[in-house]
Amino acid sequence: MSSVLSRTMTAEEFFDFAHRPDNRDRHFELVEGEVVEMSRPGEIHGVVCANVGWVLGAYSRQVNRGYVCSNDTGILLERNPDTVCGPDLAFYLQSKKWKELEKKYSERLPDLAVEVLSPNDRFGIMTRRIGQFLALGVKMVWLIDPDARNATLYLPGEIPIVLDETEEISQLALLPDFTCKVADFFRLSGDN
Repeated sequence: MSSVLSRTMTAEEFFDFAHRPDNRDRHFELVEGEVVEMSRPGEIHGVVCANVGWVLGAYSRQVNRGYVCSNDTGILLERNPDTVCGPDLAFYLQSKKWKELEKKYSERLPDLAVEVLSPNDRFGIMTRRIGQFLALGVKMVWLIDPDARNATLYLPGEIPIVLDETEEISQLALLPDFTCKVADFFRLSGDN
């Protein structure tokens, strides 16, 4: 991970930079003021993200509250220097009206952040990122591993819980009445 520019940026400058026409096919994050280019993950990553988003979206509609953000929606994590990163999915329990959504980066942390390992992710960097989310106040982080076909649940101050595809995510204080088979994250239409 190396910086793209020789100078640091604020979150506002970064938003404008990342949305310039010449950057439209590139993917960036802002790490302590430095612009870092990220690689695009592959098809498996996209399917798993869509499946997790579908499951969380269905839960949100079932309980009639909250919303899901996908596609690495930028979240402003820190100021001076600024850090903007996007978990693969962010789930907010508090509902918002459409007109209240941010056009740029939200400074509101999600209740649940979901990261899906892609071929270029390094475990040490991902673990540091999860630790940062939890330290800043995210209540739970899921790390989904498509190769191992498992999900690891992280809660502040607790030992991570690893669930394989034969197990269920359920009985979570954060998500009452939520139940999902881990295998659902790796399923395509027509799979048995």
